[in-house]
Amino acid sequence: MEIAILAFDGMTALDAVGPAQVLAFLPGRSLRWTSPDPGPKRTDAGVSVVATHALADVPAPDIVLVPGGLDMRPVMADTRVLDWLRGAHARTQWTTSVCTGALVLGAAGLLQGRRATTHWAMLDRLAKFGATPVSERVVVDDKVITAAGVSAGIDMALRLAARVAGDTVAQGIQLGIEYEPDPPFTGSPKTAPAAVVEAALRSLAGAGG
Repeated sequence: MEIAILAFDGMTALDAVGPAQVLAFLPGRSLRWTSPDPGPKRTDAGVSVVATHALADVPAPDIVLVPGGLDMRPVMADTRVLDWLRGAHARTQWTTSVCTGALVLGAAGLLQGRRATTHWAMLDRLAKFGATPVSERVVVDDKVITAAGVSAGIDMALRLAARVAGDTVAQGIQLGIEYEPDPPFTGSPKTAPAAVVEAALRSLAGAGG
C-alpha cells in the first residue's frame, strides 16, 4: 500500500506528521513524502520534513494525504500539484486532507458536490469550490476524507486505518500511540469564550500574512 504525503514549505507539522505516525503502523504500507521539488521542506514549527520523491515518482498512490498550512495560496496555485492530485485521485483508494489541505483538494476540483471540512476559521471557503462545508471533525464522502484543524488529522488517520485494515488494527494503533485526548481547554469555537476566538482569529490572520 503506497501512501503519498504532499510536503511543502510552510506546512503545519502536525497536519502531516500526526497522520503519518498513525499510518506508519499499517501493515504493508510504504510512506512516500513527495513534492514538486524534492528535498527538505521547512514546517511552521521550525523543523523540516524531507520530501524524498518527486510527484512524478508517485503517479498512482493508494492513498493521498494533503496537509495544510497557514498560507496555502502558493500550493493552491501550483499547477504541478493540482495536476498530480487530479491524476492520482483518479486511481486512489482514498484521497485525504487535513486542515487547510482541503483548500488544495478544492482548487484541484476534487470537492465539487462533496461534503467536506477544514479548519473552523476557513470552513466557509469550501463553498467556493462547490463543496458543502460541514462543521465536523472528520467528514467521509465516498473516497474523499477531510479532517478539521491540525490535531483532527490523527482522528482522520485512525478512521482511515479502520477502513483499510479493520477496527482491531486501528484500535491497536491508537493504543500503541496512547491517543486518549484529555485537553485542559476547549478546542472548538462553539464552546470557547468569545475573546479567545477573536484572539485566535487575529493570531491566525497575522501568521498567515
